[in-house]
Amino acid sequence: MKFLSLPFLLLLFFVLSCFADVSVRKSHHTKNGFQNPNPNIQAKGLSDLLVWQFQRFQLQASLDPADYPPFPVVGNDGKELNANPSKLSVTWVGHATTLIQIDGVNILTDPIWSERCSPVGFIGPKRYTPPGIKIEDLPPIDVVVLSHNHYDHTDLPTLKQIEEKFHPLVLTGLGNKKLLLGEGMKNVREMDWWENTKWKDIDITFTPTQHFSGRGLFDRNESLWGSYLISGKTEKVYFGGDTGYYTHFREVAERLGEIDVAILPIGATEPRWMMEAVHVDPKEAVQAFSDLKAKYMVPMHYMTFVLSDEKLDSPVPRTKEELKRSGISEDRLVPLKIGESRFF
Repeated sequence: MKFLSLPFLLLLFFVLSCFADVSVRKSHHTKNGFQNPNPNIQAKGLSDLLVWQFQRFQLQASLDPADYPPFPVVGNDGKELNANPSKLSVTWVGHATTLIQIDGVNILTDPIWSERCSPVGFIGPKRYTPPGIKIEDLPPIDVVVLSHNHYDHTDLPTLKQIEEKFHPLVLTGLGNKKLLLGEGMKNVREMDWWENTKWKDIDITFTPTQHFSGRGLFDRNESLWGSYLISGKTEKVYFGGDTGYYTHFREVAERLGEIDVAILPIGATEPRWMMEAVHVDPKEAVQAFSDLKAKYMVPMHYMTFVLSDEKLDSPVPRTKEELKRSGISEDRLVPLKIGESRFF
């Protein structure tokens, strides 16, 4: 071994150390696709889905939107949003679609204006509350962030309209760029967890969630899912996408600091045996809000599509109950009506 000089050994040690570090940071990458922060938690499979759908036949009456009073929708003509030069605002369009305005930059989250969230336009979950603002009334959209590729979060017909009108930067998880470019998006940037990108003075970090991906029967977890931390000059907004509960919320706060507004899902939660791994319920959403150490919570992912078995008008009341139980002031909850804007 005399030919192995000290400089060579040092170089070898450095290279091996780099590879070891990469394996630690990239533990969610596997030869079979991506995995969750908690690798022991797995989303349910096709057989579970079939069992659940069979059970739902007994619940259809309680899930019929016609049995509920009309849900509040605020008509938003976009004038105030278009006139907003720099103030932080969040507008709930419906489902997981929000418009975030921060330091003069307009960001859309998981935009869906379609009547159905489905591979085809004539079947699948149908919208029962209209979008809170028309696409033509939006302010100029600079950035679109996509949490994952499920049909209710990556809606290609909507994205085509957004592209034609605004030509935004589209941020998405690894493995989704080919799909989006093939559908006409021009400026697409894939991101891995904890990677960040800049737009003007805004810093956007792609952060972990506990969920899964797939648009068909044979592409499960081939693309990456996640959430976003949007950092302006003095304010930060977290968009949670779809997620089950795990330690990643605490890690986001520990790594990226105090958050002003956390946009968190509270719907599509029942039955728990089916949804727990991938969708937080109101109790877990409140715990996530606490973990994130955010000032305000804007709930989303409810009151738009019938995707699960809880009563359609239950998510916000349940969230208020959990806030009270946790000793958190209800003033920190901002339950927007669809179409409503809140300026912070």
